[in-house]
Amino acid sequence: MEKKIKELSDHYIICGFGRMGKIISKELKAEKVKFLVIEKDSGCLGEEDCLFLVGDATRDNTLKEAGIDRARGLITVLPGDAENLFVVLSARGLNPNLLIVARAVEEDAEQKLLRAGATKVVSPYHIGGLRMAHTILKPTVVDFIEFATKSGNIELQMQEIPIMESSRLVGLTMEECGVGKDLGIIIVAIKQPTGDTRFSPTFQSQVKAGDTLIALGETSKLKILEEMART
Repeated sequence: MEKKIKELSDHYIICGFGRMGKIISKELKAEKVKFLVIEKDSGCLGEEDCLFLVGDATRDNTLKEAGIDRARGLITVLPGDAENLFVVLSARGLNPNLLIVARAVEEDAEQKLLRAGATKVVSPYHIGGLRMAHTILKPTVVDFIEFATKSGNIELQMQEIPIMESSRLVGLTMEECGVGKDLGIIIVAIKQPTGDTRFSPTFQSQVKAGDTLIALGETSKLKILEEMART
């Protein structure tokens, strides 16, 4: 286990393996994303088939053992806001460029976590409440989004596809790319490197290096588009 952890790079670190941690790990595993779990209670890990480190995620030494200097991102879903705050502070200090997603329990914790260095803060109660309200108000929309984002769904997926500088698509318009005509993929939006997002791009919208395409289509066709986005 130690050898495998030392060989990890460009991976994600999940701090906490409760109900949320298990759901996150299941989704990452389904997408074949490299990750490592940090959990104090070894009993929570059970027979899980994943890389794990038994330890306290709020401590710098534990995060260093998890290869935080080589990691792509960190997700902290520990039970309390104070614990998640400590993890965010430590992680940001050890890796200034790290993507950090933190869970917030109390309403006033969100701003504190952001000030501490979290990239994104998620409040499960807030999201759960919205989801339940939308299930009543917009049931068809909710069903569609759930269907399109469910891991393991081979019929339809919504995916974000970054455009590399080496991509053959750079400089072409949506029409010239043939994404819709040839692959049957719908480009829902284009997120630019500046952070601005163009929704419902037209056939004249140009693809640029550094853009991220938010695409909706069959899994097999999305894989072709991912390859085109790289080379």
